[in-house]
Amino acid sequence: MNFLQRLSGTATVTADYVKYLKGSNIKLLDTRKTIPGLREAQKYAVRCGGGYNHRHGLFDGILIKENHIMAAGSIANAVQSARDNSPHTLKIEVETLEKLQEPLTAKADILLLDNMSNDMLQQAVQLNKLNKQDQAKLEVSGNITHKRLNNLTRIGIDYISSGAITKHLSATDFSLRFEQ
Repeated sequence: MNFLQRLSGTATVTADYVKYLKGSNIKLLDTRKTIPGLREAQKYAVRCGGGYNHRHGLFDGILIKENHIMAAGSIANAVQSARDNSPHTLKIEVETLEKLQEPLTAKADILLLDNMSNDMLQQAVQLNKLNKQDQAKLEVSGNITHKRLNNLTRIGIDYISSGAITKHLSATDFSLRFEQ
């Protein structure tokens, strides 16, 4: 019963977020931040709530972060190494506008715009549009609240990823009664 309540909570929170995105083309994604042992079940609950799965683990998608860039020496080197060794979609985390141009030049598939204000996101969308044919998909993550969801639908992004839909939720309260 607790298991079903928890998954119902995940689906309910996801459906609530998706409701705020109605009318836009933005897809709500979960993250890998799930309860240990419940990843597959929670990802299924996200889909039941109208969301999409980001990736299941480190094996089915590449996310280049600061440490990877430092180890490779540059974003271009990290991207080239990833492309040489994997057929997966390539996503680069970007935390400031100053760090946006290099991933755009390196032709990442998706730019994960992490913890940026709405003003910064609007600027990132404009910079991405300047790339014309080589535009990356834009994903927003960090500090995703109901209030922000409405504003984000007007900015021009493609995805919103939220760990809150699998972590910060309450189990749905229901009971199961048997009758003879």
